[in-house]
Amino acid sequence: MTTDRIELFGIQIDSLRMTGAVDRLMTWMGSDTDTGCRFVVTPNVDHTVLLQTSAPLREAYDDADMVLADGWPVVFASRLFGKPLPERVTGSDLIPALFRAADKSAPLKTFLLGAAPGVAQRAAVNVHKQYPNVQIVGTYSPPLGFENDAEENQQILERIADAQPQLLVIGLGAPKQELWIHKVRHEVAAKVAVCAGATIDFLAGEKSRAPRWMQRTGLEWAYRIGTDPQRLAKRYAKDAIVFPRILWNEWMKPGLRSPDFSK
Repeated sequence: MTTDRIELFGIQIDSLRMTGAVDRLMTWMGSDTDTGCRFVVTPNVDHTVLLQTSAPLREAYDDADMVLADGWPVVFASRLFGKPLPERVTGSDLIPALFRAADKSAPLKTFLLGAAPGVAQRAAVNVHKQYPNVQIVGTYSPPLGFENDAEENQQILERIADAQPQLLVIGLGAPKQELWIHKVRHEVAAKVAVCAGATIDFLAGEKSRAPRWMQRTGLEWAYRIGTDPQRLAKRYAKDAIVFPRILWNEWMKPGLRSPDFSK
């Protein structure tokens, strides 16, 4: 890798703004060099908690070609510990930013993998309306438990190979999406894969993002838990207990520089 990375919570995170991430990914997707599928992960607080006890997820993160800080607490912690990340770069913002950067003379060929049945198709319709420089070349919603079904996985890989996308948007939820792409990356016929969580749902209008002011002030978690309490309340409660311990352990490491909140 040619970009600067910082080490935080045992994760190597790329110190990139959205513009830098988009430029790098567009270069990768436009390259004629056969480098295989490069993949992107976006750690937030929940990922950070999971990484403390999941060796397979740590291996996936170590293998990732780009690691972008999704959560404001992760960015804040980087500044607290004297190795500041420039800004938060979420998967849900990264995909539309890539779509906006697409060249009309060569539409960005994209495959949407994930979400509930029918959702990716609705997302494709919206993308075609909003981003004329993007071509959705395939969509698929894998069945529950697909990751343990060799035949189903082979069919997914064949669907992607038939479509020949430059960009694979993976919306399978964490840590399933990260573990899956880590396992099959050398068989995926795409230039770049982004583990993007609920992004396909957002593109389809199935779910809504928090208002911009909540995103900017680090309160998006409150909006999300308010709109999906049954699924997220337990997860966020666990994160609220475990993440402060992770912060304390990081604080106790030797050699920390003074906090930097200027960036």
